[in-house]
Amino acid sequence: MRPTQLLAAVVALSSLSAAWPEAFHNANALADVREALYGRQDNSGSSKPTATDDAKSTGDSRPSNSDASQTAESTAKETGKQSASGSDSQSSGKVTGSITSSAKSTATKSTKSSSIDPRSPAGAVSMVTPSALAGSQFYKIGDWVTFAWNYTNLLVTPAAVDVLATCTANQATYTLAVNMTVHETGRVLWDTGAYQSSATVPLLTETYTLLIYDAESSVSATAKPGYLGVFNQFQFGMYTPQPYTPWADYKCSTCNSALSSLERMTLKALLFTTGTTIASLLYFTYSFGMW
Repeated sequence: MRPTQLLAAVVALSSLSAAWPEAFHNANALADVREALYGRQDNSGSSKPTATDDAKSTGDSRPSNSDASQTAESTAKETGKQSASGSDSQSSGKVTGSITSSAKSTATKSTKSSSIDPRSPAGAVSMVTPSALAGSQFYKIGDWVTFAWNYTNLLVTPAAVDVLATCTANQATYTLAVNMTVHETGRVLWDTGAYQSSATVPLLTETYTLLIYDAESSVSATAKPGYLGVFNQFQFGMYTPQPYTPWADYKCSTCNSALSSLERMTLKALLFTTGTTIASLLYFTYSFGMW
């Protein structure tokens, strides 16, 4: 470049800088001008929030201490209401729920059985009438028969008892009392005459066994500690009365080995002959000095 041209360029630039606004000499102002001239890309949709905005958003999203306490109190109240309503529903269910008698008895029995020592003996029956020391007892069919007893070692009182009599000759069971209320002393009166007149299986002249057991149990039940066991230790005899027969007309139907009058006379003659023969031999032996 020629010196004249270079000088002309310098003069032109100096004149332009002198005519340029002062705002362009400031860096910040220059940046604003550039933005005004060329525009600025808007990245607000994907732009990252500033620290100030983060702080503001964080402060808005997190509750203050007073708000947290109020929220906790409301939550506790709602939880208390729910628990109270649940307990009320449960308590109302307990109150309004009906318990049947069998459930009550089962609950009572389970409670009682849990408090009984398993080493305790089972409940038993001790006969009072007739006494155990009286020996064998025989009753005439048609009379009233009285049985009385006491309970021993009884920790759980049965609601009722059944009283039966069994006979092994005909394998029959005779009912004396059913669902009889339990008292301290048990007692039953048996009208054998009325029973015999209407019984489908009549009473026999045989030996009987008295049975006393819990009405809710059975004859074959196993004895439990404290509970009434099956009593089958008392035996008695029963007979049917016969009309009076004179001795001369009496015939023993079961006396097959009895001798007739002729047989008795023959036996007497044999015994007399044998006795005289033995006496004669002894006399002659003594007379001849052989003895």
